[in-house]
Amino acid sequence: MTHIDDAAPIGFPEATEEKGLKSGALGLVSSIVIGMASTAPAYSLAASLGFVVATTNGDGIVGVKAPSIMLLAFVPMLLIAIAYQQLNKAEPDCGTTFTWATRAFGPKVGWMGGWGIIAADVIVMANLAQIAGAYTFQLFGWDGLLESSFWTTFAGVIWITVMTYICYRGIEVSARLQYALLGIEVIVLIAFSIFALVRVYTDNATPESLTPSLSWLWPSGLSLSALVTATLIAVFIYWGWDTAVSVNEETADPDKTPGRAAIISTLLLLMTYAIVSIATVAFAGTGESDLGLANPDNADDVFNALGPSVFGDSALGKGLEILLILSVLSSASASTQTTILPTARTSLAMGAFKALPSAFAKIHPRYLTPTVSTIWMGLVSIIFYVVMTIVSTNILGDTIAAVGLMIAFYYGLTGFAAVWFYRHHIFDSVSDFFMKGLWPFLGGLMLLSAFIIASYQYAQPDYGSTTLMGIGDVFIIGIGSLLLGAVLMFIWNAIAPAFFRGETLPRRSASDLVLVVPREDETVRLPDSGLPDLVVAPDLFNLPEGAVAIDLATGMEVDSEEDLEELHEQQEAAEHIEYMHDDKEPPPAERT
Repeated sequence: MTHIDDAAPIGFPEATEEKGLKSGALGLVSSIVIGMASTAPAYSLAASLGFVVATTNGDGIVGVKAPSIMLLAFVPMLLIAIAYQQLNKAEPDCGTTFTWATRAFGPKVGWMGGWGIIAADVIVMANLAQIAGAYTFQLFGWDGLLESSFWTTFAGVIWITVMTYICYRGIEVSARLQYALLGIEVIVLIAFSIFALVRVYTDNATPESLTPSLSWLWPSGLSLSALVTATLIAVFIYWGWDTAVSVNEETADPDKTPGRAAIISTLLLLMTYAIVSIATVAFAGTGESDLGLANPDNADDVFNALGPSVFGDSALGKGLEILLILSVLSSASASTQTTILPTARTSLAMGAFKALPSAFAKIHPRYLTPTVSTIWMGLVSIIFYVVMTIVSTNILGDTIAAVGLMIAFYYGLTGFAAVWFYRHHIFDSVSDFFMKGLWPFLGGLMLLSAFIIASYQYAQPDYGSTTLMGIGDVFIIGIGSLLLGAVLMFIWNAIAPAFFRGETLPRRSASDLVLVVPREDETVRLPDSGLPDLVVAPDLFNLPEGAVAIDLATGMEVDSEEDLEELHEQQEAAEHIEYMHDDKEPPPAERT
């Protein structure tokens, strides 16, 4: 059998030098911190929990069942995190959904997956910037500026600019800042929950307070419409853990660490959200007046409304109230930063594979970060934020629901991509059936269903703050963003068709044999390097003379009929061992 030292399959991102990012800069803990900080726990709960509680359920509302929605939304998040983990093992590329969907379904589907990430991040940046700007003034007691739309918008623009610069300076600077910001959030959220529950059980809470019950954790009595709408809002609360995977090319052990970080992040978020939601519902109740969570005046910022009552008037309480404001501010600012990170890396990958102009693939020679991609993300976010503010500040609230559509779109696409990429290996073992097949498929199916049902609901004229031609603005923002992406895709296809012809990032499955060449230090192996990207036929008929193929599933090199027979024997032996392990008779060898 032929072996080539230090060889690698062409087009397979075996080295982070392919794009120029700083490899090994992050470990498991750093990746988990980035994954959790990207979800902005304090901000997400402050901005969304009230809307979950107030979601219409027949003649009533979701109400005390809000904690069950947190558990329900966790299920597709965990299943999609598994899909990310499995795909990242095969191809740890910073393009994530863009790269994997292209491999599985082809260039157009992959391009739309990448656009889904970019559009979702740009849309949510407007909401993040508004929260960061408003909480800055609230922290310092500048009520006059807080009430001014111009000054809160100006402060939000400053926050986007600062966080864009930090992302530009380097991934390690970003990670160190996330340690501090996430630490503040977690400590304050724990303190808030403890104070709230103590007040409930000592009869020192609000008149509307409720005693927690295990029934809150089960969504019985909720209609399908309420389940879908509330869950899609809660999905927004979990959204962001995939940032841990988007920085995979800057992570030590990139094929394992990012996937582990994604799953651990979702589990930690589940515990955080379940505890805080139970404590908040118990303390405030679900009424539509005073401090009730269904009160429209409280829905868009429950912590601001409840903080003084939860912590009290003591010196300690005042201090914790300030920290609560600081935690939401730090949460929004941290998420602003970690929203820029995955978007810049997605557009970097799209630029590297010529799905966008090559300028997006530029890397800073000193900081080893995407330069054009990072700057463009900041600029486009600022423009979108300012335009939305000019149109109506109410629309910014509807962006949360619109982002839910985008999340369901590209997360669901990733789940289906995992199933299709591994379709030839799903039945190799019990573990493969669940991890590469069933769980990703169910995650994708859940989010696809939520996307379809929610799209119908969001299009109704009575949904959202405004309408256009009888269509709800949430539908217009969400679906309109996807349609805009489709238009831009066809325009770029006409300008630069190489990517769309499969020349830079061809379709591939986990069972393909891929051409191998020796790695040359002086060769910058970008997709436009001129080297072929060839999937070799199973019978080796198109293997160039003197070349070697590699089986991606086993890592075995093949360059002759004898090697091919040995590969088949290894595959049959593996199947035999698996069947014996399951106490079944091995299947007859049927190899061609």
